[in-house]
Amino acid sequence: MSMRPIVRFGDPVLTSPTAPVTSFDGHTEKLVRDLLDTVDAPGRAGVAATQIGVGLRVFSYDVEGRTGYVINPQIAELSDELQDCDEGCLSIPQLWYHTERAQRAVVTGVDLRNEPITVEGTGLMAQCLQHETDHLDGMLYIDRLSKEDRKRALRDIRRSDWFLTGGQEPQAQPGNALPSAFGGA
Repeated sequence: MSMRPIVRFGDPVLTSPTAPVTSFDGHTEKLVRDLLDTVDAPGRAGVAATQIGVGLRVFSYDVEGRTGYVINPQIAELSDELQDCDEGCLSIPQLWYHTERAQRAVVTGVDLRNEPITVEGTGLMAQCLQHETDHLDGMLYIDRLSKEDRKRALRDIRRSDWFLTGGQEPQAQPGNALPSAFGGA
């Protein structure tokens, strides 16, 4: 198992748009395996490659019994109907903010054989697909907050223990589940 540490807010990889995957080889296969292993910890719904320090366009998900990955994802469709979410992020731990997301999302991309795939979902799955695709575009969910809420979020981040101490990511222990990255799973 190759569970990778999560990159925290402040690292430039989190705000840099990713490069598309062009080589479908053993390196890409290892990246996908690492992403699947990393998302497998309790309380995690999705992990983007940027969150493990890799600037390639890949994410994994583990939402409501559905586990998988998408290489070179693009949002293909978003519903007009919106959902109000309390959203969080593994890269901004312990902080949740009200975020508006589409109730339904469709993402297209490819698998490890470079074959087309489509992943769609509603509710938490839609939220995950949007959140992880944002990561790959160099956007954090706090960038979607209103100006006032974003200022409050940045203030809360600067005051957080993990930011002040540069502390490491908490590791899940058996019987010690971490809260969901999206506040719902």
